[in-house]
Amino acid sequence: MTYMGIGDLALGYRLRHQDFQLKQQLHRLSAEVTTGRVTDVAAAAAGDLSSLAGIERSLTRLGGYRIATTEAAELLAGVQSALATAQETAAGLAPGLLGATLTPTDRQVATLANDAAQRLAGVVSALNVRTGDRYLLSGIATDTPPLGPAEAILDALGPVVASQTTPQGVAAAVVAWFDAPAGSGGFADTAYRGSARPLADFRTADGQAVPMTITAAAEPLRDLMKGLALAALVDRGALAGRTEERATLLVTAGEVIAAADGDLTGLRARVGSAEAAVEASGVRNAAETARLERARNDIVAADPYDAATALEAVRLQTETLYSVTARLSQLRLSEYLK
Repeated sequence: MTYMGIGDLALGYRLRHQDFQLKQQLHRLSAEVTTGRVTDVAAAAAGDLSSLAGIERSLTRLGGYRIATTEAAELLAGVQSALATAQETAAGLAPGLLGATLTPTDRQVATLANDAAQRLAGVVSALNVRTGDRYLLSGIATDTPPLGPAEAILDALGPVVASQTTPQGVAAAVVAWFDAPAGSGGFADTAYRGSARPLADFRTADGQAVPMTITAAAEPLRDLMKGLALAALVDRGALAGRTEERATLLVTAGEVIAAADGDLTGLRARVGSAEAAVEASGVRNAAETARLERARNDIVAADPYDAATALEAVRLQTETLYSVTARLSQLRLSEYLK
C-alpha cells in the first residue's frame, strides 16, 4: 500500500486556507450575534428579496409619517396653547367691561381701559407664538411674526377714530378697520404681517392629511383683539371728558369680547379635532410599523442560540488549528530521527 504524504509547502498553504475560512466564519457569526441579523440576507429569504424590499419601503414611508405626525403634534399643541392664553387673557376682562356703566367714575373707566391695553399686548404676544424658528400663526410666512406690536395697532387706530364723537361712531370705525379686506389699509395691511396662505396640510398617513388653516387673522381672533382695542382706545383718550360715553364704549367692548369668546372656543375645538386626528394617525402608524418590523425579523433575524453555539464551535476550531500549527512549526529532523 502506497502512502501519499503532503509536502511542507502544501501543508502550510492548507493551514493558511483553513485559517482564512475560520476567520470568515468567525466574523460572520460575531456580526450575527451582536446585531441579531443574518449576514446572508439572500439565503435567509430563499433568494426572493421582493417581499423584504416591500417591507423596507413601507417602513421608510412610515418613518416619514412619524416625523410628520411629531411635527404636526408639536405645532398644534403650540397653537392650542396660544389660543388658550389669548382667550383666558381677554375673558378675565369682559365682566368688568360689561359692568362699566353701573357706577361709572373716571378712575374706574381709566383703570379698565388701561387693563384692556395691557391685555391686548398680552394677546398679541400669545398669538406671536413660535416653535423653534417657526411662527405658527403666520401662514406660510413662518419666518415672520404674524402681528405687529399692540402699540402699533392702537397707533393705527388713533387717526381712524379721531373724528368720532359718539361711542357708536368709535365702535363702527374700529369694526370697519379690523374687518377691512386686504388692500384697504385696515388690520390685514397694517397689523397682520403673516401670509394669507395657510400652511400646507400635514400628511400623517396614506390618504390622510390634517389641515392647519388657522392664522392670527382668523375672524374669532380679530374679534377678540377688536374688543380689547375698543377698550384700550379709551386709555388713549377716545371720547375724552365724557365719562358716561367712555363707559358705554367699554360696555360695547365687553360685548364684542364676550361674543368672540364663544367663537374662539369653536376655533380651539377645531384645533383639538386636528390634534386627535394626528394622535390617531400616530397610533395606527406605530402599530403598522411594529407589524412590519416583526415580519422583517421573521426573514432576517438570526437565531441567537444557534449563532452563539456556532460561534463557540468556530472558536474551538480556531484554537485547535493554532495549536496544530504551533506543534508543526516546532518539528526538527533531529527530533524525527530520535
